Amino acid sequence: MSSSFSGLFFFALVGVASPCGAADTPTFHDAPAAASSLRNPYAGQASAAAAGRDLYAKNCASCHGLSGQGTGNIPALAHGPAQQASDGALFWFITQGAPMDGMPAWGALPAQQRWQIVSYLKTLPTAKPVAVAQNEAIASSVTTPPPTPPFTDFRYEIPGKVRKITLADLPAPYATASAGNAPTMVARPADVMPKAPAGFRVNLYADSLGEPRVIRTAPNGDIFLAESGSGQIRVFRGMTADGKPRQTAVFATHLRRPYGIAFYPNGADPQWVYVGDTDEVLRFPYRNGDLKARGKAEHVADLPHGEGHWTRDLAFSRDNKTLFVAVGSASNVNDPDVSPAEKNRADILAFHPDGTGQRVYAWGIRNPSGIAIDPQNGQLWTTVNERDGLGDNLVPDYITSVREGGFYGWPWWYMGPHQDPRHAGKHPELKDKVITPDVILQPHNASLQIAFYEANRFPKEYHGDLFAAEHGSWNKATRVGYEVIRIPRHHTSKASGEYEDFLTGFVLPNGQVWGRPVSLTVAPDGSLLVTDDGSNTIWRVDYVGAGQ
Repeated sequence: MSSSFSGLFFFALVGVASPCGAADTPTFHDAPAAASSLRNPYAGQASAAAAGRDLYAKNCASCHGLSGQGTGNIPALAHGPAQQASDGALFWFITQGAPMDGMPAWGALPAQQRWQIVSYLKTLPTAKPVAVAQNEAIASSVTTPPPTPPFTDFRYEIPGKVRKITLADLPAPYATASAGNAPTMVARPADVMPKAPAGFRVNLYADSLGEPRVIRTAPNGDIFLAESGSGQIRVFRGMTADGKPRQTAVFATHLRRPYGIAFYPNGADPQWVYVGDTDEVLRFPYRNGDLKARGKAEHVADLPHGEGHWTRDLAFSRDNKTLFVAVGSASNVNDPDVSPAEKNRADILAFHPDGTGQRVYAWGIRNPSGIAIDPQNGQLWTTVNERDGLGDNLVPDYITSVREGGFYGWPWWYMGPHQDPRHAGKHPELKDKVITPDVILQPHNASLQIAFYEANRFPKEYHGDLFAAEHGSWNKATRVGYEVIRIPRHHTSKASGEYEDFLTGFVLPNGQVWGRPVSLTVAPDGSLLVTDDGSNTIWRVDYVGAGQ
């Protein structure tokens, strides 16, 4: 966003004087020094924070979350840079917005109300979640028009439904307006469960977890879980007759938003558990059967730090020579040529297992939230959150095999030779180098994690297929995603472009959301485990027979 907001205009707008001691270097969204040094005239006033709470509930919570926890590409406000910023910098950003990143400018609000919002934001670390009044659209059934195929929304997601989106289906940029429609989260009703295809049964595997994100199966069959909100790695062992773990333990604590988990070396006897911990890769000494780390975390490699996508997924090449680390962009469409924060982001990085030898393996991948190695041939795959702001049906998320040295478009191009109009005329030499992904998904459905199904418990046609967790949209007129999908590969090493709804039902008929799938792993018995950070649970999907 622009930082050319002049001091004269700024002071005229806010109507308050600036004290001495302005910071020399802007630290929050390029806020100018004069803005950063502004004093909040309502700072410390409980009445101002209370008024700001109501304004936040009305104007901000639908995107930033009831507790300021963030959602989708929207950063958290309850912690991180927003809490470290000065009141003046926050006020400036609320006033200016960042249209390219989906943040509207709120300059039309009276200055007093903007300051009140700032006052409330500073209470978020200890404040209770705001209560957002249900409007008529939420309280009643969703009545928006049906989507035009092949695009869809939650109302038409049905287990077993096959879909395919091609380049010919893509609309022009700005064919529709971009939406702000973050989910209203509610508790799961007692009579509601995820829906799976006929012959599959779903049960609750574990609950009351601390933001369960990435889940992985260790070579010995233990299940490792990154609880990103709690900053810890948990382990589950065994399976009871009713599909629950026999034992659970905390493997490691005091981590900073852990996400990716990988065991090294590949094979039956790993010696380390690697963890992607936002700013770095760590590893813990490990032996099969450890329920608690047998030593302190060892630093392996630094990773790009900053705002934007914080997840860092990990995978090792089949020959154990390369550690792949997925690093999402710091923004929606900022140009890396002029945005230092984008250095080594929107990439899949590669390292030696000891953290040396960093290089870019593939680039132009806005947010490769999940990566996985095909166990059949060692091919790297990823699932990607694409950019926002071009309309309801642009730009699609995708799942694809990854070519070494491959360029996937972000931020100048997308889906092959389609130029983002916000970067018109830039990098024409890259137009013919943009790789079209293998599987085009619904736009804005926030595809987060993938897993290969190599077990034999599901019907034989599932063997070798990919499953993917679609966390769900925050910026589509009628929400989409909030499901697990299957990528059929028809017993080959490739995907032919279609995908299938597999596990649905996380959105209620009125549009409220109770669950958000994040990650998947295949349990030792061949069932599929799915993390859900909307209800802080893990679901187990088992095949019990076509007649059940």
